[in-house]
Amino acid sequence: MNKPKRIDFSNKFLKQHKKAPQNVRKAWIKRLNLFKEDPFHPLLNNHALTGELSGHRSINITGDWRALYSEYTEEEETFIVFEVIGTHSQLYG
Repeated sequence: MNKPKRIDFSNKFLKQHKKAPQNVRKAWIKRLNLFKEDPFHPLLNNHALTGELSGHRSINITGDWRALYSEYTEEEETFIVFEVIGTHSQLYG
């Protein structure tokens, strides 16, 4: 994947982000900027998910917090939609 052309956020993501602790929201800004520059930077641990979450990818925000996104390609352009944000146990438990 090249740098995404556009990044959007689901309503669910925005609600969860708003409820997240302030330190997580600050960490998210740093991780999002890193993602925009290099979606596969080692700090992000960007990886595809399997099972019920197949079709989504995950990036690390903090030690326990993750953001899940979907990737779409249209006319050879990559678009990202961040779907949810939460702790590992909230998302995978």
